Amino acid sequence: MSRQLPQINVSRRGLLKFGAGAIGTGVLTAGLSSNLLAVETKSAPDDLTPDKVLQELLDGNDRFVKARRRNPNQTKSRLVEIAKGQKPFASILGCADSRVPSEIVFDQGLGDLFVCRIAGNIATTQQIGSLEFGSLVLGTKVIMVVGHERCGAVEAAIKGASVPGRIGSLLEAIKPSVESSKDQSGDKLENACKANILAQIETLKSSTVLSELIKAEKLKIVGGYYDLDSGKISLVS
Repeated sequence: MSRQLPQINVSRRGLLKFGAGAIGTGVLTAGLSSNLLAVETKSAPDDLTPDKVLQELLDGNDRFVKARRRNPNQTKSRLVEIAKGQKPFASILGCADSRVPSEIVFDQGLGDLFVCRIAGNIATTQQIGSLEFGSLVLGTKVIMVVGHERCGAVEAAIKGASVPGRIGSLLEAIKPSVESSKDQSGDKLENACKANILAQIETLKSSTVLSELIKAEKLKIVGGYYDLDSGKISLVS
């Protein structure tokens, strides 16, 4: 797929419609939906849609699986180009697991993806805020929540592991998905991993910012499940 990234122009006037300091202190609150799309944007010449962006991600993963990576946008000139500003086309909420690096498994390059990573790919307040910024201000068209096979955080939540420090806060966030999937047939860990992906999608959709972008057909939120053995990402629904 030949693509050109969307050009985003966030004017001072547009941002002021959100209220002073909106970006730095919370990017909108309930009741501002009428101003939600006030940020001025300019579409790329091929007018990328969420569906086209999703296909670009899946095509890139297919190249990765088949060992046909193009390694796009990884040159010195690209580095210099994006030093002036970023225009990513998709956002990824992924697990911090070192085996699932987003730019590699989707065969993308510098400035292409806006990535948030956290153990268990959970949508914390801070992650949601980051993704709101990525979609509303930077113009990403898709948010993909990427969980993966044999996720250690999900497995620990299933086992009710006793953990030190603040690791337990991650497991607490995953436990509802473990509970909701416990009666499903099949592999318990895989079921819980996929249930956790879907739960995080619902959490993201509860964001006023993101839900308004979805209604305006400027954003799509989807789930992906990464197979550690093959490298393939399958959509989860």
